Amino acid sequence: MTSSTSTAFRGRHKGVLAWSAVLLTVGLATSACQSVTPDAAAEGTPSASATPSVTTSPAASLSVTPADGATSVRPDASVTVTAENGTISDVQLTANGANEVTGELNASKTVWTSSASLTPKTTYHVSATATNDEGKSTSISSTLRTLTPKDTANYTVIPSSGVVGVGMPVVIQFVSPVDTDKRAEVERRVKVTATPAVTGQWGWLDARQLIFRPAKYWKPGTKVTVDADIAGIETKQNLWTSAGAHNTFTIGSAMVSTVNTQTHRMTVTQNGKVLRTLKVSTGRPGSETETRSGIKVILSRESEHIMDSTTVGIPKGQPGYYRLKTEWAMRLTWSGEFLHSAPWSVGSQGNANVSHGCTNLSPTDAKWLFDRSKMGDVVKFVGSSRGLEEYNGYTMWNETSAQWAKKSAI
Repeated sequence: MTSSTSTAFRGRHKGVLAWSAVLLTVGLATSACQSVTPDAAAEGTPSASATPSVTTSPAASLSVTPADGATSVRPDASVTVTAENGTISDVQLTANGANEVTGELNASKTVWTSSASLTPKTTYHVSATATNDEGKSTSISSTLRTLTPKDTANYTVIPSSGVVGVGMPVVIQFVSPVDTDKRAEVERRVKVTATPAVTGQWGWLDARQLIFRPAKYWKPGTKVTVDADIAGIETKQNLWTSAGAHNTFTIGSAMVSTVNTQTHRMTVTQNGKVLRTLKVSTGRPGSETETRSGIKVILSRESEHIMDSTTVGIPKGQPGYYRLKTEWAMRLTWSGEFLHSAPWSVGSQGNANVSHGCTNLSPTDAKWLFDRSKMGDVVKFVGSSRGLEEYNGYTMWNETSAQWAKKSAI
């Protein structure tokens, strides 16, 4: 009895479990589809969970450094535009609506940085645009003003134009010396373009003269362009350049002459052909009067020039003082060596050296040479024991191209 009662209980328990399993299965099925009613599913109405979510990208924002309204900005400071939540699509940095300053955008297009110096005492305008992920744009505008320097670093680009000789270098001539640590910046921002092309090298002749010379004398007919993008450089403390320069010039005929101080003769050639051999008288013997040896370049031409010994340290009233009016003068050194007419020494020309260092010619020969000469023509002096100082004129042709390259600041 006990046994059959126990068996019946177990059987009923199994039945209850079976029905419970059926109910659980139905319950689970109902739970998995609970966001969709049978009617709604039959009619093809989407469930609430199938509705797409709407997201909005944040607007792009822009900032400019130096900040809007900044004054006394250093011309060598960078202007930067930075974007957040977007990428930069356009930047313009201009002075008075023109003279656009170039810049570079980083790889992610989130930072733009100016790549050129600014000009002193100038107001600049910045306008920039950025877009976010949805293509919506944001713009910003800003202004800044650069400092007013205590003084300007003035300079001249030589030659300024015209036709010059085959030995004429390109010269960036500063009024005041350029600090050693500032020279590389000047040198990086000057460029010479020639047609036909030439190889050449910049070098500093001294603290005030940056010079470009080709490896060899220029070829006659060469067209040369000089771009000096050197505005906004502090050449020494509180001394800034204020503008750039653009010059063009042409190389003329190859006038190359040789003066022999021992034979008292000057051989003049043009494009390799001897035109004439002229009688001359050069500087008389002496450490202060002998004409210097070496390759010189005509620096300037004057139909009249006053030779005054006070310019070389001999004042009026002292032995050796002179003040003479000369004609057809062509300067060769900064210290005062010229080719010029000297009617008073015609008797010595061709047989003795009697000048104070200049090369004397007869009036007729001096006029003939003057009419055929130009700035940049080459005059080589041989036979003298007195050397030419490297700063005394355009003396770079006395060095090889490799030697001259060592004078570069870069």
